[in-house]
Amino acid sequence: MDRLVQALLYTAFAVFIAYFSLSPSYRYADPGQAAIKLSLSHAAERVDECVVPTPQEINRRALAGEPLSQCGRERLPLTIELEIDGLVVYRTLARPSGLWSDGPASVYERFDVDAGVHTITARLRDTRRDEGWDYTHSERVRLTPQRYFTITFRAETGGFRFR
Repeated sequence: MDRLVQALLYTAFAVFIAYFSLSPSYRYADPGQAAIKLSLSHAAERVDECVVPTPQEINRRALAGEPLSQCGRERLPLTIELEIDGLVVYRTLARPSGLWSDGPASVYERFDVDAGVHTITARLRDTRRDEGWDYTHSERVRLTPQRYFTITFRAETGGFRFR
């Protein structure tokens, strides 16, 4: 009798798990939609310029075992903007990470858009300038339904990359 009750309880539990693994059905995105992912991590310029020591100061510091250059740690925030078909859909001021605000600023955002041909423009400012952009990339792309289109950034390779 005990084994029969145990078997019934295990069966009920298995049916319960099977039902919730299949139902309710979950649709990740609309069939006619594509997803654009903006993903970047970048360290902007430092807030304070590095102090360039004189040759005499370099000699003195070297003999005293001090660091040869003097640079502040804190970095500027990044200004990022994403435009789709002439409409700005995202604008942010990404603060640097780290205890002393000395690390890279990171952004990870997802945008669901109708599939088809779109003009996408990404802009980034990582310097002290008040206007304009340090990096801009614009491209006309075809977005496929239920697929990801990624926008990444690497200053070492020239800036934004669309794929």
